[in-house]
Amino acid sequence: MIDDLYSRRILAFAANMPRAGRLAAPQASTEKVAKLCGSRIIVDLDLTDGRVSDFAQEVQACALGQASAAILGANIIGATVDDIRQARDALRAMLKEAGPAPEGRFADLGVLAPVSDYPARHASTLLAFEAALEAVTKIHH
Repeated sequence: MIDDLYSRRILAFAANMPRAGRLAAPQASTEKVAKLCGSRIIVDLDLTDGRVSDFAQEVQACALGQASAAILGANIIGATVDDIRQARDALRAMLKEAGPAPEGRFADLGVLAPVSDYPARHASTLLAFEAALEAVTKIHH
């Protein structure tokens, strides 16, 4: 049921957006939009020695997109490009192929497992991680 989709834990993440806003002079910025629902995210980030050293995000998304972005924002400082790619890939597999929840620093994404039953919600749930991955790849080729 849709109630499972908007669980108390998901809504708690969505209500508390870490690192909201913009960086003054980021090394990279990316804007992503989920066409189906109109969710939109802009991420700004800096890398130092291959790890995210500063991060900010402007999120206009549904509760699922917000929850995913909140988990990203709470855990991205210190992450490597590979950490972000692995989390995005694991999140995508969890949603689209009923794969296991991501592990490590982004393990809280497991709370979004019920979204797998709602394909129309996958894009907004992945949006923050897609944007962060695009931004870090701009810096770290």
